[in-house]
Amino acid sequence: MSNLRILVADDHDIIRRGLRALLSSRPGWVVCAEAATGREAVTLAEEQKPDIVVMDISMPDLNGLEAARKIRKQLPRTEVVILSLHYSDQLVREVVDAGARAYIMKSDADRDLLIAIEALANHRSFFTSRAAEMLIDGFCRQGTLTEPRVLMRNRLTSREREIVQLLAEGSSSKEVAVTLGISVKTAETHRANIMRKLELHSVSELVRYAVRNQIIEP
Repeated sequence: MSNLRILVADDHDIIRRGLRALLSSRPGWVVCAEAATGREAVTLAEEQKPDIVVMDISMPDLNGLEAARKIRKQLPRTEVVILSLHYSDQLVREVVDAGARAYIMKSDADRDLLIAIEALANHRSFFTSRAAEMLIDGFCRQGTLTEPRVLMRNRLTSREREIVQLLAEGSSSKEVAVTLGISVKTAETHRANIMRKLELHSVSELVRYAVRNQIIEP
């Protein structure tokens, strides 16, 4: 675990500084980069190729789960720790689906983060007992108590989930097109498909959906 390179991603400067101080307290651990948005985290990860990424789940521009998914796709040897303010069985499953192998509460970071990184550095996963219980219980009940809206969300493509966040953050179809490098017509087609899949009828409903599913912060 010597010479471990870590990327920290959180949109609050004071939290990044706190995480840097905590992580740098371990001999041989180096914070090689810091990101304030999910998209910046993906770019810096591709440039720096860190061993581990510590990622806040609620990130602007591209949320932590989608950023983790992109990082793991591009850098399968890079492990990801997801930080969250809340627990839910659905969220635990989505963390695993995104390729992250550690999930901890921000309130427990001072106690659990170093342990989680040690586990990942040794090719083991780390979930607190509560998250592990939710994960096991969720898999046991999968297919029996899944809500229709959850099934709908699971059917969204990665690109559609990106667009959900951009729209919920107030971007127009034209701004979405510029951000993602696609045509306005394609952005509008994605938007229509998203609204149909999620059975939503207005941007305000989309915003509520994004907040409820922790895609954006309220």
